[in-house]
Amino acid sequence: MIDFTQQMKKLGSVNGYLGSAILNFSGETLYLDEDNTSADIAYSASIFNDAFRMISDSSLDVGFTEATLVETRTEDGHVFLVNSSGSGSGDNFSKVTIFTIIRDDGNVALAKMIMERTVQNISKTIKEI
Repeated sequence: MIDFTQQMKKLGSVNGYLGSAILNFSGETLYLDEDNTSADIAYSASIFNDAFRMISDSSLDVGFTEATLVETRTEDGHVFLVNSSGSGSGDNFSKVTIFTIIRDDGNVALAKMIMERTVQNISKTIKEI
């Protein structure tokens, strides 16, 4: 079994971090941390996951590979990060997505680096199950 709380510990310590979720390929929530915000992280993650999948499909439609990261900034100072990883072989079982909300004055660059490593580690672990 994967200890998602342990996997997400570093991300939760990033300056400006507000909350996060891990979703499987079909959009089901595997992990949820919304203790630092009043935002509905589960709902937000589901909506952004759908948008992310549409962006990824659009990338494929124009001849590129699947999208792996989307960053969205709001006027009120929030940054939504969506990072996805999985086997490029069409095995959707190991594909997972991390959704994070961080303040725009927080360390967004560090959050992106940690998310990339974390999503790859989780995807690799799931694939080995």
